[in-house]
Amino acid sequence: MAARERTKYPGVYRRVSKKRKINSKKDICFDITYKLEGKKIWEKVGWLSEGYSEKLAADIRAERVRSIRHGLELPKQKAKVPFFKDAWDKYKRWAEANKRARDDVSRYNNHIAKRFADKRMNQISAFDLERMKSELLKEGLAPATVKHVLVIIRQVFNKAIAWGLYKGENPVKAVRMPVIQNQRQRFLSHEEAAVLLAELKTMRTPDLHDMALLSLHTGLRAGEIFGLKGYDLDFKNDLIRITDPKNKITRHVYMTTAVKEMLRRRRPNIPEGFVFPDRNGKRITNISKRFGEIIKRLGFNEGVSDRRQQVTFHSLRHTFASWLALQGESLITIRDMLGHKTTAMTERYSHLIPDHKRKAVTKLELSFDYGIEEKEKKNEVNKKF
Repeated sequence: MAARERTKYPGVYRRVSKKRKINSKKDICFDITYKLEGKKIWEKVGWLSEGYSEKLAADIRAERVRSIRHGLELPKQKAKVPFFKDAWDKYKRWAEANKRARDDVSRYNNHIAKRFADKRMNQISAFDLERMKSELLKEGLAPATVKHVLVIIRQVFNKAIAWGLYKGENPVKAVRMPVIQNQRQRFLSHEEAAVLLAELKTMRTPDLHDMALLSLHTGLRAGEIFGLKGYDLDFKNDLIRITDPKNKITRHVYMTTAVKEMLRRRRPNIPEGFVFPDRNGKRITNISKRFGEIIKRLGFNEGVSDRRQQVTFHSLRHTFASWLALQGESLITIRDMLGHKTTAMTERYSHLIPDHKRKAVTKLELSFDYGIEEKEKKNEVNKKF
């Protein structure tokens, strides 16, 4: 569409279409402008092919101006449905001020923008979202990641509706979330962990080795490691403070001797400094691809197609918890050390606690046998009398 051109009528403009035709000539759209409460209003009147003209547009404008001057009600303009990208921009500003938005931005840029950014919100259907879900799963994304993508879209719609930007329904309500069955089952033996740490130690920088050591010895998540700052380290009491970025709840984990030595070496010069900064001294956002390359070189995932059985950085946290269970630690202790909100999240380690089921059955069997013996004794006494 070309730029607006003035006509001989005040406040009436014309735009020549590059695509629309009328009688083999380019179609023309007429716009009018007027002021309402000090604000300049632009209104599209219509096309030449629809029967509009400069004179008719001028008459409509005169009617608008007359209504404004005499306090008459103007015809209500149809509110335009926002584009998804506009709702996203507002949501992003809110998210950056109220939560961790870094992952949201990455997922929007990688998976959402190319599909929905230029669509109006009422043009995005549940069918479109189901199709996106299928495409992402076929691309090899984990079900949990696909769920996160859908949750972002749901939140953008919810906020747009709450803020009065959009009057329609949230299409994500009709979409079934992917089934998540990607809990890590594979954990490292002590020998495998030693081999991995030795291999990581040969790297040019110690970052990956030190992060792996920390996760194996404390069970910290990658994100918790990335966020560690100097003031989180308490060398006097051998404690590391972890603050949940979502709910701000704090817990403490204990340093082993190896971890304490490593953290002393890495302690930043200022309390606010990151323990594992990037090249610019800022927070790192993900584990280096070199970790996956080393896992591949060691053959830990050779011939393993089930994602739950593959070794990733998160497997180190799972290994820490599994070792605790094998030592006979209680589920409550493991729950607290991992920072789980409920024991139900820690139940997956119960089968590793040595003989815990056998002991329970044996205890039941002993009580059952004791009951039988007592009954037999009573019978013997009754026979004597």
